Amino acid sequence: MTDQSTGALPPVVDRREWRAALDDLRAREKAATRELDAIAAQRRRLPMVELPDYTLIGPDGPIRLVEVFDGRSQLITYHHMWSEGAQWQCGGCTGLTSQYVRLDFLDNYDARFVVVTNGPIDEALAYRARVGNTMDWYSSAESSFGADVDAPPGGGFAVNVFLRVGDTVHRTWHTTGRGTEQLSHTFPLVDILPWGRQEEWQDSPDGWPQSPTYSKWLGSPDVARLYGPNPDGAAGPTESADPAARAVPPKGRR
Repeated sequence: MTDQSTGALPPVVDRREWRAALDDLRAREKAATRELDAIAAQRRRLPMVELPDYTLIGPDGPIRLVEVFDGRSQLITYHHMWSEGAQWQCGGCTGLTSQYVRLDFLDNYDARFVVVTNGPIDEALAYRARVGNTMDWYSSAESSFGADVDAPPGGGFAVNVFLRVGDTVHRTWHTTGRGTEQLSHTFPLVDILPWGRQEEWQDSPDGWPQSPTYSKWLGSPDVARLYGPNPDGAAGPTESADPAARAVPPKGRR
């Protein structure tokens, strides 16, 4: 819970003044929405690059990248950071992917969303089960796929988008760092709160509650405790204090 002893509260005004301030902010919000529309339009006009015929490893063994589309034309991959043999993987990746529990709506858009990791498939599937992740996972441990799409072994996380034309796969878009925030519902929800994310780097009024960046994020053991198959015994309280399990900082803020 947030400590309210600081007395940091927005000023209290009458309804007319509140509405005027809200209308002023709404103009900026609408401008941002239109800019996001323009960015999406530019994204739809991006060129693409043809990829080799990669082979990944799925639950049932080797599978061609083109087969991961499962008949769809479009594919989104979230490349989960991985430390081979670790009990808990990146908290940021674990927390983000834990949000994706209802993805069938993508069928209407001829698209699919999967997780890819450079870790061994057996480890990946065991971890997926432990943290209660419901998405389909694949491993690129036996190919250069991860490295070739900016998610190398020992590197950071990434999101990539692909378009299938027949049996040929093309790469159309990529992002990492804070570029992945648009794929999360947590930050948009937290950002509309009066105190926001409460992270030290943010521009907040004097006296607003603030804490170290990432300190309020769910760590991997927290996700397992909340959503895993054994929520009462998934992790002890000391495990969730492990910084590596809580979050891995994005590669810069952008």
